[in-house]
Amino acid sequence: MERRLAAILAADVVGYSRLMGEDEAGTLERLKSLRRELVQPKIIERKGRIVKLMGDGLLAEFPSVVEAVQCAVDIQQDMTEREADLPDDRRIRLRIGINLGDVIVEGSDIYGDGVNVAARLEALAEPGGICISGDVYRQIRGKIEAEFEDLGEREVKNIDRPVQVYRVILDGEADAKEATPNFAGRAAVLELPDKPSIAVLPFTNMSGDSEQEYFSDGISEDIITALSKIPKLFVVARNSTFTYKGRAVDIKQVSREQGVRYVLEGSVRRSGDQLRITAQLIDTTTGDHVWAQRYDRVVQDVFELQDEITREVTLALQVELTEGEQARLFASGTRSFEAWEIVIQIPELIESHRQADMLRGRRLVEQALQLDENYAAAWDLLGWSHLIDAYNGWSETADESLDLAMSAANRARSIDDSNPGTFSLLAFIHLSLRKYDEAFDFGERALTLGPNNSFVAGIAANVALYCNRPEDMVVLLNKAMRLCPIYPAWYVGDLAWAYLLMDRLEDTVATAQEAIKIDPDYIYSYLVLAIACATLGHEQEAAAAIENVMRLNPKYSLGTFAETQPFRDAEVLNRHVEGLRKAGLPE
Repeated sequence: MERRLAAILAADVVGYSRLMGEDEAGTLERLKSLRRELVQPKIIERKGRIVKLMGDGLLAEFPSVVEAVQCAVDIQQDMTEREADLPDDRRIRLRIGINLGDVIVEGSDIYGDGVNVAARLEALAEPGGICISGDVYRQIRGKIEAEFEDLGEREVKNIDRPVQVYRVILDGEADAKEATPNFAGRAAVLELPDKPSIAVLPFTNMSGDSEQEYFSDGISEDIITALSKIPKLFVVARNSTFTYKGRAVDIKQVSREQGVRYVLEGSVRRSGDQLRITAQLIDTTTGDHVWAQRYDRVVQDVFELQDEITREVTLALQVELTEGEQARLFASGTRSFEAWEIVIQIPELIESHRQADMLRGRRLVEQALQLDENYAAAWDLLGWSHLIDAYNGWSETADESLDLAMSAANRARSIDDSNPGTFSLLAFIHLSLRKYDEAFDFGERALTLGPNNSFVAGIAANVALYCNRPEDMVVLLNKAMRLCPIYPAWYVGDLAWAYLLMDRLEDTVATAQEAIKIDPDYIYSYLVLAIACATLGHEQEAAAAIENVMRLNPKYSLGTFAETQPFRDAEVLNRHVEGLRKAGLPE
């Protein structure tokens, strides 16, 4: 048995079955021409050899790992130029994976884990992209004029150890690296920001009473909200850190998954009107406690306690605040403990995208406002509940729901003119009213007031979408996803809409399917999937997407979509309506 160390390149054609189904003879001829005129000459030029052809794929080996990667880069860049004049759905795109490993040689063929890992890396690559193993990266670093993105360790089929994966960033992709979220980011090692970065874990409920979960969660959430207003900090969103709730987690794991240096954790014990809170700020690079404290107070002191913890954390991170920042940071939403206890239960209901949850949330927020009519955060939530009614086509008259949303938003703003969430609400209301310039201005104001608020960035991305600025939308979604690394489905679903506007139909389909994996009940993922599939001629997939739309809202129709989706460009709206009609959405 002969063995040798080799650089192995595995490649295949993306969507080969679909291309063959649409034009078998033409696709086969183009693939043969591609191999003959581009792939084989490049492999020979880089001193490699084709081991075997496998229908739509190939396996090649190189004596030099540098030559193997350079060959892959040359092929992908030439492919981009070669297929540039073809429609998006007709282009031949390759995925390429490269590994450095020991192989078993048998005649002209090669076998072994080294080959298997290359094949798994190829499957992880994006269309037109290249993924390499950590062994390859260590050998070529500094020897090739290319940038690389660390995608972290990945579990791959039939390999008994995680594989460190890097993505090669090709020429022209440097901006895309900043602008386009990578779904592997959910498990990847993220780079630390250039300012103090912190994740606040949900404080542990030590009361022995499950009814107190909302109480401990509310304390954690209010601290996150306060810290997120500080421009000099990078603060991960609640939606991301609360995925650790109820789990024993390693602080270094949190640091890797959230891309932060500091973690704040704590516990809450409530007994009658007595309250004990412990909190500790940990530097994950050393494991040392930067700051720790225990507080014994009465329950009615919870607001002062939250302010004090926030202030101590800020001081521990050596962040100096201006007078204006201090005023915004320690402005309290309410002094009614009972109203606060109600409101902390509401956000998850409002954000669930389910009508029954939203209605229950509205009933709760109305109770809170009876207790404190000057509670700005409660007015915000009331406004969102009415806006969601109009946007989803749930209300009898959309105009009435928008009027109610505007009234609530203006009341919230009159109470607190520094809350980024209020300006995001106003941005989306004005968007729904087709007042695009005002929507943009409110979105910008929200981004200024909430530099660490992923939700604010997500709403600004929606404004960009409906104003037909998909590139800006992708940049904003990237910001939202970095602030919330374990992101909600609607971020991903919205990214699919951006790709649809760019006519990147295959990416639209893949991204919508990713959003559906996160939340199978988010209706807009199915709508964008239906349009893309119908445009590509995938009739069965388009029809299946519409079935899910009707499952989620049996009354949804083309009229609902046209009325509720405020696209500034009428041609874009008409194109989407026609796509949904083709997919089978009823009139």
